Amino acid sequence: MKFVSWNVNGLRACIGKGFTEFFRTCGADVFCVQETKMQQGQAELSLPGYEQYWNSAVKKGYSGTAVFTAKRPLSVSYDIGIAEHGDEGRAITLEFADFFLVNVYTPNSQKELTRLDYRMLWENDFRAYLLRLDAIKPVVVCGDMNVAHHEIDLKNPKSNIGSAGFTPEEREKMSELLGAGFVDTFRSLYPNRAGAYTWWSYLYSARSHNAGWRIDYFLVSERLRAFVNDAVIYSDVPGSDHCPVGLDLF
Repeated sequence: MKFVSWNVNGLRACIGKGFTEFFRTCGADVFCVQETKMQQGQAELSLPGYEQYWNSAVKKGYSGTAVFTAKRPLSVSYDIGIAEHGDEGRAITLEFADFFLVNVYTPNSQKELTRLDYRMLWENDFRAYLLRLDAIKPVVVCGDMNVAHHEIDLKNPKSNIGSAGFTPEEREKMSELLGAGFVDTFRSLYPNRAGAYTWWSYLYSARSHNAGWRIDYFLVSERLRAFVNDAVIYSDVPGSDHCPVGLDLF
């Protein structure tokens, strides 16, 4: 089964930059999107053969997630069951026969770390949510998780220590999540691969110099590790400041 995830940084804009062409050629059974920045119906998006599930933020033009799936889920739920986290459209969960799929757009800690305290609360609540699901059946988690876990996961670690996405607090929360029984599929398969990034600033020609960060992930429950065939970074796909990432499960 093939999964693709992409922070499109505004789906309406990305549609004009090749989204549909990539969608049609990538062959995903399930395609997850973050930062849609729109409500369903605000753009023409014809995806024959795929069911569409949307979780848009209350605030217009902000955040939001969507899932497009060729495989019909048993059930679909939105957010993570806590009212405090319910206004920004940050999560969609699809239940399939053998696993849950969770599409997530993790809150950014923002400049000067103004949302770091909220981010820490989210991390704890999201981890607890995943563990509740994992107690029922295995979980596949994908999306923009807004953290570069290790120094190998960004081009300039020394100068970014303490920056949003590379604070000790955020990195420790990712360690806690993995320690709770989840696997970073890309790093599990490619532990020493440097220069593998999924986000590049629009400033200073960062993408052309590959001065990026790996902040988009596919995680799986530990008991799915043996079923991971490949984890892919589509670094040559334009259309957003993020590139798509993929997961193939046997």
